[in-house]
Amino acid sequence: MGAVTFACALGRSGLTHTKREGDGATPIGRFELLNVYYRADRGACPVTYLPVSPLSQSDGWCDSPEDALYNRPVDLPFEPSHEKMWRDDRLYDIVVVLDCNMYPAVKGEGSAIFFHVAREGFLPTEGCVAVYPEVMREILKEMAPGDMLEVCAE
Repeated sequence: MGAVTFACALGRSGLTHTKREGDGATPIGRFELLNVYYRADRGACPVTYLPVSPLSQSDGWCDSPEDALYNRPVDLPFEPSHEKMWRDDRLYDIVVVLDCNMYPAVKGEGSAIFFHVAREGFLPTEGCVAVYPEVMREILKEMAPGDMLEVCAE
């Protein structure tokens, strides 16, 4: 497919070279697309070459910098601070995990930086990259392990 540019929503605090937990900024850089989660009750499995898993109500993501599972998927209930992956809104109807602060996860340098479905009107995210569902499905058709998402300050 080659390089593709698309309109997207970014973090409420803009772009940053120095990501910090909870800052609301989208990190600048190149991030591998690792795997896809989706809500099977809200749509068909996305067509992609990336690994895909359906979400369940017990899926969470640890955002507690002090926990050993920081910036990793967790099963709910989970006592430390976490994000619920099974959301009432549509944002995680399709969500792609980006290799941002993952290997290794450095405490406090950001967690749950995803490529996900955008709110209507491209309202800002908490630091993720978001597109409309139909755009997400088109992009994913060509994505395979090793492919990258690049966030530029242009």
